[in-house]
Parts: sequence; structure tokens; C-alpha cells
Amino acid sequence: MLTQQEADELMALDKRFVDADPVEFPGPGGSLVRSLMSLDGRESFLLDVNRRGRIRLTKCTYQERYAATIILVRLDLGGPPHTNPDGTELPCSHLHRYREGYEDRWAKSLPTNVFTDTSDLCATLEEFLSFCNVRDVPPIQKVLI
Repeated sequence: MLTQQEADELMALDKRFVDADPVEFPGPGGSLVRSLMSLDGRESFLLDVNRRGRIRLTKCTYQERYAATIILVRLDLGGPPHTNPDGTELPCSHLHRYREGYEDRWAKSLPTNVFTDTSDLCATLEEFLSFCNVRDVPPIQKVLI
């Protein structure tokens, strides 16, 4: 586990894709994993895009992982509500950020000044990458929902 300070520092790092290949946005039922690296080359991350919902075409999860298993940030769209450890329930869509002692089990409402139109999954991916401080994003190959 990370301390909150370590997690906050990792989230704040500027990152880039390890390769410049276009990002092929997955179709319904699909997923994508791409490697990210801090600009100084010291830290490695993974970007996940999961569209496992076959009934709800707008269901999608974006997450940034560190050390392969530690979820720093996760954005859930079009899925079920989430219940925080204190019992409060949030509707989907919501945002999880690493929290010391709880990892990614706490969620908050989406900051609407950051995520402007979650019905556009590709635009939301671009906003998620910006939120995660990913620079020099290669082209995103969009698919029809």
C-alpha cells in the first residue's frame, strides 16, 4: 500500500504513453491496456479502458494503475451505483481516487468542470487522460458506440 502523500505525488506526475501508436478505443465488450511512463522515466503506470457491459453500450471504466495492481484513479460510467465504506451511495457516473487505508473503495461525484459530456466516451477518455496528467496523447481511433 501507498501513503496518501506517495499516491498524490504519483497522480500529480506528468506522464506520457510509452509508444506513440494510436489509441484504439475498444468496442462494446472490449478492453484496452496501454503503458504509461512518467516524463522523467522513473515511474511506470498502466491505463485501462474497459467496456465489459454488452447491454449498456455507454458502460465504461477508465483507470490509471501504478505497480500493476494499485489503482490511483478510476472513472466509472454508465454502471451501477457505488456504496462508500461509510454507507453513502453515489449514482454512476462517479470518480474513485486512491485513499490511504481504503485504496480505490471511496468514490466522489464527477467534477463537471473536468468531465463535460460523459455520453461521448472518446472525449471523456481525453478528459480522463488530461486529469491524470498524460501529455502528448497519440490520436484516439474512435469507434461507433
